[in-house]
Amino acid sequence: MIFTIASKDLKSLFTSPIAWVVLTFVQIIVGYGFLKRFDDFLNVQPQLLQLPSPPGFTELVAAPTFSTAAAIMLFAVPLLAMRLIAEERRNQTMVLLTSAPISITDIVLGKFLAILGMLLIILSLISLMPLSLSTATQLDYRLIGSIFLGLTLTAAAFSAVSLYVSSLTTHPIVAALGAFGVLIAMVFMGENIGDNLQARGLGVLAAFVQIFSPVKNYEPLGRGLLDSYAIVCLLLLTALFLALTVRQLEARRLRG
Repeated sequence: MIFTIASKDLKSLFTSPIAWVVLTFVQIIVGYGFLKRFDDFLNVQPQLLQLPSPPGFTELVAAPTFSTAAAIMLFAVPLLAMRLIAEERRNQTMVLLTSAPISITDIVLGKFLAILGMLLIILSLISLMPLSLSTATQLDYRLIGSIFLGLTLTAAAFSAVSLYVSSLTTHPIVAALGAFGVLIAMVFMGENIGDNLQARGLGVLAAFVQIFSPVKNYEPLGRGLLDSYAIVCLLLLTALFLALTVRQLEARRLRG
């Protein structure tokens, strides 16, 4: 039943003009950044050849391209997820769905997989940009794999947060703005609060705060480091907000 809901919502996303606008916007921005970095790489290649261990195409072009994609997802994910619950509540179709012989957990997981499936399509298209030059240059597939894993886990965390915010309102635009605000707050939390706690010697508290900073947890994976703690933090954040979404919808169903 989870995959039935996921398939239905994924098809609904593809029939929405917002999804196509987001997909086009992401591809244009990331594609432009990729071509600009590739052009810069070709210009500095003679200087790089004089270095004993010069950085390659993957480090100078592919990795920054994926980093741009990670930043754009802060805007894209809330827009894609805003309708999944908020609009169903506004149209009163969520009442029919929750009254069906299916658990709230299955509903939430189905919608989560739908938005994650859409994001994986976007990330796969972005991955084709550096991979298209695999026959012309030497790629660091380990680094690309680590970055793709990091982006997937980050996208999952963003999706869970956005889905939870969407469950709090009946207005999709409010859901999008709210999710964006929460994600931006998490970025500042990782960059400021976590670093300040670490500087004061509060390592345990800083480690706890890091759970709520998906962008900070993406950073080691973006450098090719398979940091197990960063991976666990992203998974915990995803699981936490999915659980909160289930609890929110359960409470609303009990209230009628």
